[in-house]
Amino acid sequence: MKEQEVLQWSVGPAIGTREEAANELYFIAKRVMDLVVVSLSLVFLLPLMAFMALLIKWDSPGPAIFRQERVTARRRVRNGQMVWEETPFTIYKFRTMRTDAKSTLHRQFIEAYIAGDDQRMAALQSAQQAEDAKYKLVADPRVTRVGSLLRRTSLDELPQLWNVLLGHMSLVGPRPPIPYEVELYQPHHHDRLRTISGLTGWWQVKGRSATSFEEMVRMDVEYIQQQSLWLDIKIIVMTVTAAMNGKGAR
Repeated sequence: MKEQEVLQWSVGPAIGTREEAANELYFIAKRVMDLVVVSLSLVFLLPLMAFMALLIKWDSPGPAIFRQERVTARRRVRNGQMVWEETPFTIYKFRTMRTDAKSTLHRQFIEAYIAGDDQRMAALQSAQQAEDAKYKLVADPRVTRVGSLLRRTSLDELPQLWNVLLGHMSLVGPRPPIPYEVELYQPHHHDRLRTISGLTGWWQVKGRSATSFEEMVRMDVEYIQQQSLWLDIKIIVMTVTAAMNGKGAR
């Protein structure tokens, strides 16, 4: 996916309306909260992140940080209306796989996941997969020892705080998909990309690896329809609790 490509234009309220003014105030407050929370969090998290980077380098050869193209949405004004433009960006994560890992297995699983093909997903899974994680690729042979630990605790996501600071993402919002996933979307699936992507979201705290793709889309759209600063704060608190319990992480 090239930088200039636009996958979808999603129309929002007209400029100057009361609804658009309320949306603008929400997104300004959301951005302020992102900057304050991330800036304060990094004071305490940087030593932990440095230690995790050393563990990754010790465990397997290659860089500690993994970069990958993802798709988010940007607010733009078009013909007097606020619209959501799907656009690519580079996401940062702690590397959890071997450097020679290929995306073939994940692509096949994503194709089956979006198609709702449970039989195909099961065939790609480990025999020891848990029933509540059948919608997530478990026991991936590409994952390193330290990477497995980081995934179970969701600590591999911490470098995305840098994406939040840069404005690529917010703390709360639908997870940004990989371009080859978006290429498989039906028209209604794009509705989950009518807001800025997030580090965590309604789907992560309510379903995650126990939900089908259509259920995930429904949860993301439900969040977009109800999004508010209070809901964002609630999701952040629920995320911390879920991460401590290891809920849904694999």
